[in-house]
Amino acid sequence: MEAGIVGLPNVGKSTLFNALTSSTVAQSANYPFCTIEPNEGIVSVPDSRLETITRYIPPQKVIPAMLKLVDIAGIVEGASKGEGLGNKFLSHIREVDAILQVVRCFEDKDITHVSGDVNPLSDIEIIETELLLADMETLAASLPKSERAAKGGDKDAKLRVEVTKKCQACVDEGHLLRTLEFTRDEAKIVRGLGLMTAKPILYIANVAEDNVAGEGPLVQQVRDHAANVNAEVVPVCAKFEAELGELDDADRAEMLESVGLTEAALGTVARGAYRTLGLQSYFTAGEKEVRAWTIPVGATAPQAAGVIHTDFEKGFIRCEVYTLAALEEFKTEKEIRAAGKLRVEGKEYIMKDGDICHFLFN
Repeated sequence: MEAGIVGLPNVGKSTLFNALTSSTVAQSANYPFCTIEPNEGIVSVPDSRLETITRYIPPQKVIPAMLKLVDIAGIVEGASKGEGLGNKFLSHIREVDAILQVVRCFEDKDITHVSGDVNPLSDIEIIETELLLADMETLAASLPKSERAAKGGDKDAKLRVEVTKKCQACVDEGHLLRTLEFTRDEAKIVRGLGLMTAKPILYIANVAEDNVAGEGPLVQQVRDHAANVNAEVVPVCAKFEAELGELDDADRAEMLESVGLTEAALGTVARGAYRTLGLQSYFTAGEKEVRAWTIPVGATAPQAAGVIHTDFEKGFIRCEVYTLAALEEFKTEKEIRAAGKLRVEGKEYIMKDGDICHFLFN
């Protein structure tokens, strides 16, 4: 799964990306298009449950869940018409699974705002408008092709026509496609078209160093907007995170404590992105490794097994499951089993976040 970091120029996107991924990419701060080709980084998703599991089941190695972040260049007003570096960057957004929009929520006379004034809602509106206009063009270009195929009796094309018209009606009224509900088959078509306003979004409010908790009217504007579009907001100070990344563990912990934080932004951003993508983790635990595996919310036990290996899904027999709470109470798998707290689940079982599993397969 990939999450694309987007935003207007000079909102702190690349600073945040480099801090999250511990990147050493040289910074060209205060230049509108310092990111041309998208930078990519793989980050681990911090999860305290892994530490708890390894306390009782010491492994040779620990493997957390991973998330791919893509730093996409700043979008400007008119991008859908080719302004700035327009369509090239929009094409990068089409390829990601979710959008992380960095919104500037700090004042700094030394960092030029591309629109002149710091206005989070205006920044959000500019990006939404450009993505809407791009989706309109995509739908307008796709419809005639689907209609021709539908006339030839293509059943899939008939559904594409219906979905395309449904989406057109939505964007023509200025509404984002993520406000619509789609069936599984419809959602597959929408993803195939690369429609950007259908992608889930997480707002990252980039705040000042004296406001790392994300208080104040600018962040509240973002929170109010997010509540209206069923999205989440994570306040982050990209400048603080960049400074934090240069410290050793002891100094980092001291610096976090000095501002009232318990962890770096990677944890809150990664988990927020995880939720935005509709993902959750289950665990496998043994002497060789303790590992977090990424699955969609609602995945069945065979689908979860298939993430480890496709043969596990094809030959699935059953799944043995226990909870983290059971491990903390009984200390070992042997005692969990003896206490009757290890469940045996079949093919219809819907996985729960945090399940600890063994899969049996043919």
